[in-house]
Amino acid sequence: MKKILCFGDSNTYGYIPGSGERYDKDTRWSGILQTLLPDYEIIEGGCNNRNGFIDSDGGNNLTGYKILPEYLNSNPDIVILSIGINDLQKFYNPDIELIKQGLLKMSKQIISTGAKLIIVSTPILSENILNGFFSFQFNEVSIKKSKLLPQIYKTISEETNSVYIDINKFVKVSEIDGLHFSKESHKIIANKIFEIIKNL
Repeated sequence: MKKILCFGDSNTYGYIPGSGERYDKDTRWSGILQTLLPDYEIIEGGCNNRNGFIDSDGGNNLTGYKILPEYLNSNPDIVILSIGINDLQKFYNPDIELIKQGLLKMSKQIISTGAKLIIVSTPILSENILNGFFSFQFNEVSIKKSKLLPQIYKTISEETNSVYIDINKFVKVSEIDGLHFSKESHKIIANKIFEIIKNL
């Protein structure tokens, strides 16, 4: 059976805006994919607060480029990479060039295994994030830089001959916390990715 690795942060994990709980398997986009693609094994590799390219004090599990090789040991045929928004947290003083180079290295690492790569853009943060729980992590600079990442991710996909999807064209983050997706958005994301996989 072919395998699909869904590797990312809390929006891959299925964080519910407001409650902080996790959407069930039939609601989060990676779980919905399993229903849509019964001939594949879906490996869910989402983790709350996971960075992509900047070292985290939380250890390897919260630093994407460090934990990714462990997931690649499962030999996925397709990798869906959706990570990087937590690198914009204000205490990291995020450098866009660092994120760009980090994504490029991670993409090349995936491709070197022979897996097909689908790069999913990070979400554009809502101004509402400044008024809620996540205001201690993100600020105005984070919001501004989040608007720059989709084009950078598109550029990296072109450089690596990967598939790219800008989810911001189809969904927006919940106004509840300005960072995470509603259950309706998870369904849309799953269906958009499903259409891409069907045509790979």
